[in-house]
Amino acid sequence: MGLTSALNTSLIGLSLNETSIDVLGNNIANAGTNGFKSSQVRFQTQLSRTLTIGSRPTVTNGGTNPRQIGLGASVAVISKDFTQGSVANSTSPSDLAIQGDGFFVLEGSNGRAYTRNGNFSLNSASQLINDQGMFVQGYGVDADYNLVRTQVQNLQIPLGESNVAQRTTALQLSGALLPIGALADRGTQILTEAMTDASTSSPAVTTSLLSDIQNAGGTNLFTVGETLQFSPRKGGRSIESQTLQVTATTTVADLMTLMGNTLGIQSGGGIANDAGTGTQPGLSLTGGQIHIVGNSGTVNAIGFTSGDLTSNGTVVPFSTTTPQDAVGESTSTDFVVFDSLGQPITVRMTAVLENRTTNATIYRYFLESAEDSRANIAVGQGTLTFDSEGRVTDGGEATFSLERQDSAAVSPMQITMDLSQLSGISTVQAGSRLNLTWQNGSSPGTLQSFVIDEGGVINGIYDNGLIRTLGQVVVARFPNPGGLIEDGSTTFKEGVSSGSPSIVSPGTFGAGTIRAGAIELSNTDIGRNLVDLIVASTNYRGNARVISSVQQLVDELLMLGGR
Repeated sequence: MGLTSALNTSLIGLSLNETSIDVLGNNIANAGTNGFKSSQVRFQTQLSRTLTIGSRPTVTNGGTNPRQIGLGASVAVISKDFTQGSVANSTSPSDLAIQGDGFFVLEGSNGRAYTRNGNFSLNSASQLINDQGMFVQGYGVDADYNLVRTQVQNLQIPLGESNVAQRTTALQLSGALLPIGALADRGTQILTEAMTDASTSSPAVTTSLLSDIQNAGGTNLFTVGETLQFSPRKGGRSIESQTLQVTATTTVADLMTLMGNTLGIQSGGGIANDAGTGTQPGLSLTGGQIHIVGNSGTVNAIGFTSGDLTSNGTVVPFSTTTPQDAVGESTSTDFVVFDSLGQPITVRMTAVLENRTTNATIYRYFLESAEDSRANIAVGQGTLTFDSEGRVTDGGEATFSLERQDSAAVSPMQITMDLSQLSGISTVQAGSRLNLTWQNGSSPGTLQSFVIDEGGVINGIYDNGLIRTLGQVVVARFPNPGGLIEDGSTTFKEGVSSGSPSIVSPGTFGAGTIRAGAIELSNTDIGRNLVDLIVASTNYRGNARVISSVQQLVDELLMLGGR
C-alpha cells in the first residue's frame, strides 16, 4: 500500500511540475509581447491519509500527536500578475499605454474584449484598431465637438478628411488715440444740383419717379430698364459700389437709399448734430437737391463727384458741390473676422475725437462692412472714454453683429470687442492708430495630426491652427482582474468571477492615466522565471527519483518472492 501511494504521489508531483514548467515557459516566451501579463502557479496539499488522530494527555501519559501521510499536492490556482509593466516610448502617436489600473476596451466579431496592449493604428476608414483589427472603444463627439459620454463607440480620427472653421465671437483691439488735436465736430457736406420732376415741372421730391427726373439743363437723367451704379470714395479710398435697377416705380427716395447704404453714414445713438449744418448726419432732399452730411472726422471724408454715378457704364450728367469738408482727429483700421463657414469678412473701424473735458477724452468709433448681407454697410458705433491718465474708463467692451443671410453661415454673428487695451496717450508725431491684436475665428482647415492627453482625450490639430476634440479613449476596471479569461492575442474576456466592468475616463474613479506615443511592455521577470524554472526542474527530477527508488524496492520484493 505504501509503495503504491508513493508512486501515485510522485506521479502527481511530476504533473504539477510539468504545469509549473508550462507556465514558466509561457512567461519566458512572451517576455517580448507588449502588454503581456505573466502567470504563476500556486500549489496546495491534498487530503492526507490519517493513520491516527492522536490522543489527549492523561495522568500517566503525555498524549500523542496525529500520524498522517501526505498524498501529494494539487494546483490551487494559476494566477495572472497584473502589475504594471515597463513603459517604452514609441514612434506612433496612436500607440497608448495605461499607467495604473484598467484595460483598453475593444470590440470585434466575437464581442467585447479587454487588453493592456496599446499597439493601435488607423485603418482605411480612419478608425482606431489593434493589430487584430478590433475597434478601440471610446466616447464620441457631437456636431460642436463636445464629448458625448452616454455610450461608447468606435473611435475615428479622419486625418486629411475632416474640415473645420471657427466663427469669430470675440476680438481685441490695441493702439493709441491722440487726446489732442481738432475735435471731430463736422463731416463732409455734399449738395447735388437741383433736380426737377418733369411730370409736375416742380423741384423733385422723394416720391418723384426717377424716370421723370431732369437736371438743371432739362435733360432726363434716368431711363426705365437701366442699372445705376454708385461708386463714391470714403476716407480717401474707393468703397464697394452698389447698384439700383430703375423701374417704372423707382423713386428719388430709392436713389437716396442707394447712396446712404453705399456711404454707410450713421446717425442717432448719441451722435451729435453736425456743427456746420446743425443737422444729424445723413441724406435729405430740399428744393430738389440731395443734401449729404457725412460722419465727422477726416477718415470719414466723403468724395462724390460727377462720374461716380453711372448708368450702364455711362456717366449720369449729375453735378455736385462740396461746401464743407470733414474735420477732426481720427484714425481707421481694417480687420478680418470669419463666419461659421470660415469665410473672411472685412470690417472697417474708424475712431474720431468727439469730445474733450478737463479729465476725460471721448472717442466715437464707427464700424462698417461691405460683406454684411444688409444693404447698408454700417454695422455699429459706440464711444470710448479715457481718463486723465489715458486709461479706458467706459466702453471697454462692446458688441456688434454681422448678418450672413446671403449664405448658409450662422446669422447673425454676435462679436464681442475688447477695447480695454487701447490707450488715450499718444504724440502728434505718432498720431492715432488702431490694431487688431487677436480674434478667435479661423478660415477652413484640414485635420493634419492629433495628440492624446493623459485623460485619453483625442485632440485633432488642423492646419489652420484650430484644435478640436475628436473623442476620448475609455478604460475598463474590474473588481477582480484575476477572474478575467484570457482570450489570446493579449486580450481578455469578462469572467464569472471577474465582476462587471466599470467603463470610465482615464484618470477617474481609480483608473490609470494614458500615455500616448508609448507602449507597456511584458511584465515577465526573466531572472525570477529562470530561477523558478531551475527549481521546478529540480522538483521534477526529485519526484522522478522517488519513482526510481520505489521501482528498486519493488524489484527487491519480486526477487525475495522468487527465492
